[in-house]
Amino acid sequence: MLEYAKVILPKVSFSRELFRKELNKCINWVEQGQLQELSNWCFKNFNNIYHDILIDEFSNVAA
Repeated sequence: MLEYAKVILPKVSFSRELFRKELNKCINWVEQGQLQELSNWCFKNFNNIYHDILIDEFSNVAA
């Protein structure tokens, strides 16, 4: 599922709403052991445009 996230998230990054929706799905679907890797990859690739979304979605996981 991590590889799916790495394919789909760049394709939907043109839309804030779609990016948030797909990121949420990926977070829920990825194996627990790969969650940190997904987070690191997302922050590396999308931090400059969707920092607020990344913070919101990944902080919800920890809660």
